[in-house]
Amino acid sequence: MLKSGIPIGKIFGIPLRLHFSWFFIFAIVTWALSTGYFPDVFGNWSTAAYIIAAATTSLLFFASVMLHELMHSIFAKASGIPVDSITLFIFGGVSRITKEPLTPKMEFKIAIAGPLTSLLLGGLCWLIWYIVPLSWEYVIAVSFWLGLINIMLGTFNMLPGFPLDGGRVLRALIWWRSGSLQRATHWASNAGRGISFLFILGGVWMIFQGPEWWFNGLWLAFIGWFLGNAAAGSYRQLTLQQMLQGHTVSEAMVRGCQEVPAETTLDRLVSEYILISGSRCFVVIENGGLKGIITTDNVKQARREAWADTKVSEVMTPVEKIKKVRPDEDLANVMSLLTEEGINELPVIEGDSVVGMIRRENLLAFINIRDKLGV
Repeated sequence: MLKSGIPIGKIFGIPLRLHFSWFFIFAIVTWALSTGYFPDVFGNWSTAAYIIAAATTSLLFFASVMLHELMHSIFAKASGIPVDSITLFIFGGVSRITKEPLTPKMEFKIAIAGPLTSLLLGGLCWLIWYIVPLSWEYVIAVSFWLGLINIMLGTFNMLPGFPLDGGRVLRALIWWRSGSLQRATHWASNAGRGISFLFILGGVWMIFQGPEWWFNGLWLAFIGWFLGNAAAGSYRQLTLQQMLQGHTVSEAMVRGCQEVPAETTLDRLVSEYILISGSRCFVVIENGGLKGIITTDNVKQARREAWADTKVSEVMTPVEKIKKVRPDEDLANVMSLLTEEGINELPVIEGDSVVGMIRRENLLAFINIRDKLGV
């Protein structure tokens, strides 16, 4: 999940994160600049100078990517759409915007903000490259590369294939003309899959051009594969959400939730509750009150040899930290929450009582039944 990663601060109240895959691409970019671009442009620098310049340029590049994503997020927040976080990862950056835009105009503004920011940054870097004295070799080399890469980033993101920014602009235009978000997403996703197919073909062609093209070819094909999966997944997610919209948790939840005393040890929980009932989640009760929730995932956090001495209260999720939903909550919102949090089930709480559980399989079964019945 891209929600995972290292927190690096907040801007305008939006948490910033570094996904662990970012360190790989940072190393690759720094290596390529220090062994290729900078020695080719200025061959009289020391090795240390190449490395320092490359690392500085890489950091400035990813700061540009962060600013690109930040502009998406600022426009989303200005439109009343919550933004969970911004994460830098192997393919650049992603803003976790938690809801779909409500209108085509809103979608267009949010989507176009990122590429325009990259193009503006690229132009600014090239202006710096153009006006500084020739003796400022370091500034010339860094500003030219940053200008080029930001213009390439803005141009690439404007390709008309969902979920790229250009694909979102295309979706906004089709949505505006057709009045249907689902139809617009369908066509924009198809365009995204078409572009991903061209990327994969181009990558394969580059691989067969010789060893010096293998890395670039593999990288291009990998980007194509990633875009294709993202396009298909985005359309599938929207379709499922629209099928669930207007239905409440009470229609799909499993009613009732087995209780387990807080003093129960994990080995007793497994042998007397989990294996017998087949349930993966239990309500933890102490002195008649709700203490928390214990799941099989919580159990796996404890060492197997420690189960006999570990109580459920020691590994459970406390009630104040429980992500929960109400029986009258919209199922589409529940699916979004499950996806965003990377979890499989949520307790359904009414007042101070747990009245049931809602799981991914409940949602899929609900959709499947309604699809078969045509209702």
